Amino acid sequence: MHGEPRLHRSFPVTRFLALGVICLACALAWAPGADGAGSGPTEQLKGPIDRVLQVLRDPALKGEARAAERHRAVRQIADEIFDFEEISRRAMAQHWRSLTEAQRKEFVGLFSDLLERAYMSKIELYSGEQIQYPAERIESDFAIVSTRLITKKGTEVPIDYRMLKRGDRWRIYDVSIEGVSLVANYRTQFNNVIRTSSYDELLRKLRSRAEEVRQ
Repeated sequence: MHGEPRLHRSFPVTRFLALGVICLACALAWAPGADGAGSGPTEQLKGPIDRVLQVLRDPALKGEARAAERHRAVRQIADEIFDFEEISRRAMAQHWRSLTEAQRKEFVGLFSDLLERAYMSKIELYSGEQIQYPAERIESDFAIVSTRLITKKGTEVPIDYRMLKRGDRWRIYDVSIEGVSLVANYRTQFNNVIRTSSYDELLRKLRSRAEEVRQ
């Protein structure tokens, strides 16, 4: 139908998840020695990233026949470093308050599944790109880890990871590519669908997009 609200396919999936995942996948090449829990946000990006690299390099997990196993391994790592509930809350903005606990749980499941399946469809694009860490800014329980992805052609792409401290762990709640926020991009789309149609229609579209990525 002409004018029907829709979720854009190309920008959030390809732009953010291709660049952002590649950025995560190559970080240890520039900054070894992750300390894990109790360390700063930059360091805490690196332990999971090292494990992603190990999965991608593992000869026992290569090939189409091992794709499902490989994807499960990387998804477990993504669950550790990304705070999908916080990402969902911020992407839904004012609409989050009107959802019941059951609805919130359902939404987080659908949205994180969409992001992770799109994430997996792009992660194998990694081909040795390099990353630099020019800055880290911490204010209380919030932090921004600024990075620069160096492409094969020598182009620098700024990527900022916004992180929130939960206990002694820092987890990602937003990624900005060249100054454009993943959360803000989805917030605009979600708000448009809800205001011009309904929350149920947004769920239908999320399920539809997840099925497309799954294929």
